[in-house]
Amino acid sequence: MSSVKRNVADPGGSSAAFKRRFMIRLVGVLIGGMFIDGFILGIIGTVIVPISKELHFGDVWEGLIAAAALAGILIGSPLAGWAADKYGRKPMFQLDMGLFLLASVAQFFVDSAEQLFVVRLLMGIAIGAEYSVGWPLMSEFSPAHLRGRLISVSEVGWYVGFMVAFLVGYILTTTTDVGWRTILGTSTVIAVILFVARLGLPESPRWLWNVGRKEEARAVAHKYMSNADDMKDIEQEDVREGNFGMLFSRQYWRATLFVSGCWFCAVAPYFAIATFAESVLTGYGISGGLAGGLGLSAVAALGVVGTVLLVDRLGRRLMTVPPQWICAAALAIIGLWAGAPPVIVLALFLIFSFFNANIVAMMGVYPSEIFPTEIRGIGTGFAAAVSRVGAGLGTFALPWAITNIGSGPTMLISALVAAAGAGLSQWLAPETKGMNLSESSAGSVHGRTLVEH
Repeated sequence: MSSVKRNVADPGGSSAAFKRRFMIRLVGVLIGGMFIDGFILGIIGTVIVPISKELHFGDVWEGLIAAAALAGILIGSPLAGWAADKYGRKPMFQLDMGLFLLASVAQFFVDSAEQLFVVRLLMGIAIGAEYSVGWPLMSEFSPAHLRGRLISVSEVGWYVGFMVAFLVGYILTTTTDVGWRTILGTSTVIAVILFVARLGLPESPRWLWNVGRKEEARAVAHKYMSNADDMKDIEQEDVREGNFGMLFSRQYWRATLFVSGCWFCAVAPYFAIATFAESVLTGYGISGGLAGGLGLSAVAALGVVGTVLLVDRLGRRLMTVPPQWICAAALAIIGLWAGAPPVIVLALFLIFSFFNANIVAMMGVYPSEIFPTEIRGIGTGFAAAVSRVGAGLGTFALPWAITNIGSGPTMLISALVAAAGAGLSQWLAPETKGMNLSESSAGSVHGRTLVEH
């Protein structure tokens, strides 16, 4: 009798509780993917010195190993995005975690700088796939009124992962005799949990409809989705195949420019400042406590929490445009006010970190909403790759700039980068709050046209 009642209430035969559990599971594995991204980027810094001593390599290999994961993301995000658009979200979401798991286990056995570089590169490729597969998958299952919150919450996982890695590495290196291979290999525990948790996840109903598998799409939507309007909207999808060139076509180049450019401008100064936080802030007479990258990451995590709480209430533009101008202003004040008291400088850096996190969280939401299903994966992946170019350039250039032109001019250049992103979003950022995906990816959004037909 209970089964009959359930079927009457829901033609798909699944209860509201089942659908709620599925959404919690999907959110959990997405947060987990971002967590391991932050974790592997944070953990390497805690053991790079003993690694270099045991494997006998110098500064060049140290830099290459530290940057290997970022290089992997640059490769993996567009490649996996293309594959997810062509072959489906489900297989790529499982495959990327399988690759990460294998590479994570391999860390226990590396015995040369070259091997460690390759392993870290493979881990980065897997993490890159998380961006271009995980966010589109989440957007295609999320109810429109919660989509921004459910996607942006994953960024909390990145900052928490970075902080946990720092703490795990610090504790293990200072209080135990555990070797660096074991410390790096702690990511394997997380990878096993996520790999198992992803088994049995369904394919995206929007992707199924887009490739012409309409009955499967309807069945998956009725089983896992709770909002009738969202299920109906799936049937508004076009049945067509996407390709990489569409990102730069007359129809979509604005969307590509907006997401890629703003993401680049957001992460370039942040990665540089966070990576060299102690040395940067020491130059302003600040050291210890909140002065380190751990403190900046903690404040950034709070910034993401603020985005999660407000994005579906205040809207996308308000959570994107003003924070970019605030970040630019904070860095400009630091650059221009040469004799600023250390407490003011620290406050400005924390303000920058908080509001920059708002922007980065929005760069997960926007590509999932403004690219259509057939290029949602590759669009997200391309933007993620461009952002990692910005992260790499910022990290590479900041130490040189501080040494050769000084801290003040370096901060002013960072402010200009942030201002460029603010100007771009002021021009192009659409408002997509509460819209279904067929509407938000159609182009004309509240008077701001990102797509021409």
